[in-house]
Amino acid sequence: MRISSTAGRGTLLAAVVASGMVFLDATVVNVALPHLGAELHASTAGLQWTLNGYLLTLAAFVLLGGALGDRLGRRKVFLAGVLAFTAASILCGAAQNIEWLIAARFLQGLGGALLTPGSLALLQSSFHPDERGRVIGAWSGLAGVSTALGPFLGGWLIDALSWRAIFFLNVPLAVIVIVAALRWTPESRSEGATGARFDVAGALLGALGLAGVTYALIEAQQLGPGSGQVVGAAVLGVVAAVAFVLLERRRRERAMLPPTLFGTRLFGVLNVYTVLVYAALTGLTFFFSVYLQNVVGYSALETGLATLPMTILLLVGSARSGALASKIGPRPQLTVGPLIAATGLFLLHGVSRGDSYWTAILPGITLFGLGMTLVVAPLTASVLAAAPDRLAGAASGFNNAASRVGGLLAVSALPLVVGLSGGGYERSGQLTPAYRQAVLLSAGLMVLGALIAAVLVRRPGRAPKKSRPCPSLPPPPTHQHEPDQDPDRSRAEQHRS
Repeated sequence: MRISSTAGRGTLLAAVVASGMVFLDATVVNVALPHLGAELHASTAGLQWTLNGYLLTLAAFVLLGGALGDRLGRRKVFLAGVLAFTAASILCGAAQNIEWLIAARFLQGLGGALLTPGSLALLQSSFHPDERGRVIGAWSGLAGVSTALGPFLGGWLIDALSWRAIFFLNVPLAVIVIVAALRWTPESRSEGATGARFDVAGALLGALGLAGVTYALIEAQQLGPGSGQVVGAAVLGVVAAVAFVLLERRRRERAMLPPTLFGTRLFGVLNVYTVLVYAALTGLTFFFSVYLQNVVGYSALETGLATLPMTILLLVGSARSGALASKIGPRPQLTVGPLIAATGLFLLHGVSRGDSYWTAILPGITLFGLGMTLVVAPLTASVLAAAPDRLAGAASGFNNAASRVGGLLAVSALPLVVGLSGGGYERSGQLTPAYRQAVLLSAGLMVLGALIAAVLVRRPGRAPKKSRPCPSLPPPPTHQHEPDQDPDRSRAEQHRS
């Protein structure tokens, strides 16, 4: 398809709105944390699980979602994910206690794992190769906008209605996605994948590995790092993760994560980079929203408005960023972007109650948004370009998993590292030093990502130009009665000639 066609625009609409729901719910909840914590009487661990329950199933099963799409049909699995995500969103909005909400967030992440890789794989497999960079750039920018728009939209809904409205918002969005996908999006699947067995064992081992490590990091704040439950969960998580890697290597092309994806070093490097950058992004959003409301004194809407410059930059600049990377290669932007974002984080580190927004917050959030704008589109396009087209779903799924794992580890580990637990997020004396340390650690992750890009990311070598006849010369003549011109042809063929 072409982006100028009606079907092309309809397919892009379905992919962007669907993935936007997933990214929106990964960030919009941050603004609601103080409100749902007060209403549902949640501790810091409860707030962490509200975020991580979603990120955990999303990261653990997004690979399976990509593989299912490659085998069963990308549009079919994509729509199944949209329906599951919407049903879980309704359950989240109706939650009566923190345990109910956490359980619904687990289910919501599972629906997101089915639709997220499908949204990008549909674009990769449906559009003409000449327009994939432009389309992916538009997808990255608009999806990034939905991520950044979450705090603003969530703040408005929370102040005007309730924190429950942020989940019910997904219902009308899902209707748009389903109508657009059924009307305009073509079905596609990986050649030769029909009938292949699903790697259920790999999916379960991956989920168990993430769950064990996540549980150990969160509960270590309450039970202590040396408790039997924490140590047991950590050991179980590590063993399951090692078993997952060994299983995938043994199953090769039948694996949920085919080792073929790592045939080039670039694919692995870019996904490590993804973990670092998205860990820094999630670390900031988790602490920043709570800090602005509980320490600086902002309302939920004011907290969302504070991040609006980042939204505008992603909206305006992501497509241009993707186009620039296609001309000069991804390394310059993947190196400079995190450094600019880290500079913004250093500026946000010192925000205090009574500071002016224009001098204390705006410069930092603008630089952070500019840095992410330089990174998002080139990173997504480079990951997909490093993988074969027939594994577009698996590649997209793994990269999405990498970004969620980064966020999962940030939300799990940062409160432990900075000493925030229990109801500490409600007390300025505990939250302020924890916030400042978390922001500096996030800046350090950005700098580390920039170093990796500078050293290990290389622009692919240009393929040699194909020789072609000089346009000034006429084409070689064709002769109908020269059977001896081709000695390899059979006698019968020569006779017919």
